Amino acid sequence: MGKYKINKTYKEINEKIKQGKAVVVTAEEMSDIVDRHGDIEAAQKIDVVTTGTFSPMCSSGAFLNFGHTAPKIKAAKIWLNDVAAYGGIAAVDCYIGATEVGGGDPLNSVYPGEFNYGGGHVIEDLVAGNVIRLRMEGYGTDCYPARKHEKNITIKDLRDAILFNPRNAYQNYNCAVNMSDKIIYTYMGVLRPRMANANYATSGQLSPLFNDPYYKTIGIGTKIFLGGAQGFVAWEGTQHNPHVRRGKNGVPREAAGAIAAIGNLKEMRPEWLVGASMLGYGVSLYVGIGIPIPILNEEMARYTGVRDEDIFTQVYDYSVDYPKGGMVGSLGEVNYKELKSGAIIVNGQKVATAPLSSYVRAREIADILKEWIERGDFLLGEPQRCLPSVIR
Repeated sequence: MGKYKINKTYKEINEKIKQGKAVVVTAEEMSDIVDRHGDIEAAQKIDVVTTGTFSPMCSSGAFLNFGHTAPKIKAAKIWLNDVAAYGGIAAVDCYIGATEVGGGDPLNSVYPGEFNYGGGHVIEDLVAGNVIRLRMEGYGTDCYPARKHEKNITIKDLRDAILFNPRNAYQNYNCAVNMSDKIIYTYMGVLRPRMANANYATSGQLSPLFNDPYYKTIGIGTKIFLGGAQGFVAWEGTQHNPHVRRGKNGVPREAAGAIAAIGNLKEMRPEWLVGASMLGYGVSLYVGIGIPIPILNEEMARYTGVRDEDIFTQVYDYSVDYPKGGMVGSLGEVNYKELKSGAIIVNGQKVATAPLSSYVRAREIADILKEWIERGDFLLGEPQRCLPSVIR
């Protein structure tokens, strides 16, 4: 009989997708189905649950190959729209990081009228088909004699353009406040003095890894929605850490898992890869990601029934705890239902909340992924190795 009363395989679910018979719902819809029918019946009824998140993901970037010049150059230094890219790969390959700032001091953005342009914006401009100014410098060799080259390009001129993001879709993240007497500028946004606001950065019940807390269906080879196209999980994300405190149904109560994601930048769309200028901090890239969760058994049905009130995160003071290099201590924990209400209570004080991520866009991603699967345009990718997890 096996461990579960319901047992499905990827092959069986993919066959139903091909035949147009798969039952697909979003994570929001699944919560209601599990509440009404229970885990076992929900697992019988539903084949796939779609998720979504749209949030700034700093650990992102793209590998680009811009083809050989005449005469040839070994590009040691590379700039795209005056944003530096890393050229220590091969003659005409580079990696452009999302947080690389183009010229000047990124802290200048705290002044009115200043705006940061960086790697995230270059990636968005490439995907949008905009013209990019490419500059290269080499040191000259017998096989690569040119020392300088400059030209305008679009993404169509690139031999290859591969989005590769080392850390995306963080499973949980901090809620940030500022207890000091002065305003501070962080990657979590502007934090006003004396806990005047609290910022958070996860889409809660729609967020991919909250719907598979132990990564039982997510790993190398999992097919995902990435930047408006089909991409893949390439590896566990940097800083992936499953060994954290967990709550109901294994939901982490602090930062835990992450994925490394890869896909063809030429197939992606600019509304799902958006450069961001973070006031007083620098630049980043908003990335749209959606992961389909196959309902292989009643356990997966239970996990995908998660609600915002089941998901807790820690509140930290970013004026003291974060810059010291190790969290001194949480000011308390709050759930995502509270965060989305617009206010939380911290140390007896009511604090206004605001998300860095867009729940509306996350819902749109889950809906698009649902449509792709229902049309038979998206089959599930069975992971060759799941993300590292905890023993349970």
